[in-house]
Amino acid sequence: MKLLDIVALLEDLPQLGLYRGQVGTIVEEYEPGVFEVEFSDTTGRAYAIETLSANQLMLLHHQSLTDKTPTPA
Repeated sequence: MKLLDIVALLEDLPQLGLYRGQVGTIVEEYEPGVFEVEFSDTTGRAYAIETLSANQLMLLHHQSLTDKTPTPA
């Protein structure tokens, strides 16, 4: 994971008002595997900014991870 990656939370953190599946953006990396993540609503307004570890997050992908183009025989 790196700066500006889109991630989803893997666990409920009710003490922070955050729950599994909420989507955020990595806005800072403090040390390997420790990130500041900004959670925003659909209008772009941040509602939470928290420091989380990589094991609490899942990297999201908006495109295919492999080239699906058939190889000519």
